[in-house]
Amino acid sequence: RSAKTLESLLAYHRRQGRVLRVRRGLYCAVPPGMEPATCPLDAWLVASKLADDAVLAYHTALEFHGLAYSVFYEIQYLTQQAVRPLSFRSCRFRRVKFPCQLVNSGNQNLSVVNEEHAGMPVAVTSLERTLVDVLDRPDLGGGWEEIWRSLAMAPFFDLDKVVEYTLLLNNATTAAKVGFCLEQHQQALGVEPAHLQALHAHRPRQPHYLSRHQEGRLVPPWNLVVPTELLDRTWEAVL
Repeated sequence: RSAKTLESLLAYHRRQGRVLRVRRGLYCAVPPGMEPATCPLDAWLVASKLADDAVLAYHTALEFHGLAYSVFYEIQYLTQQAVRPLSFRSCRFRRVKFPCQLVNSGNQNLSVVNEEHAGMPVAVTSLERTLVDVLDRPDLGGGWEEIWRSLAMAPFFDLDKVVEYTLLLNNATTAAKVGFCLEQHQQALGVEPAHLQALHAHRPRQPHYLSRHQEGRLVPPWNLVVPTELLDRTWEAVL
């Protein structure tokens, strides 16, 4: 019935080995018969509780949707709240601010879906938003090889939603990245000319680098300088 009583109860159950303290104000239950030091910890649930507006995103969202080619030990989540960095056991929890363009237009939760995970609700970016987000921030998607390999496993996207969300970001380079990606996967994803045309109209007027400070070849339709290894998909070569 009071904060002091709650703290006393938590302290008691910690001594009994029934709860594990992740950080101040955040605890997880220890399953019967297990020890706090070795009990499993659901990193997605932890991230979802680090802030009231927390949304799993970027490579973590790829993993949540079952699309990630690799498993990462960094958990990424969106929030506007000031949350201190957290490392717990082998996981690093990385806070990322919502894109300013979305915040300014009140669309920060566009294409955010609520899914049930381990019996609890978890907010995560949709497949469509995740596709655009990792292309917009490849550093948070694991790099181009990881992104390309992950997207190759996607069964489908609602491409109208992909285009809508891309244009809301109001970033010419991102529009070109998404357009280039869809063009590269045109047959597999069922991309129609109208989707590419909508993005093509917002491409940069001068050549932009797909990856900063990384040389490559110019792809004129999108005014993108694309790294050679991505164009040639060198990772697919048989050694």
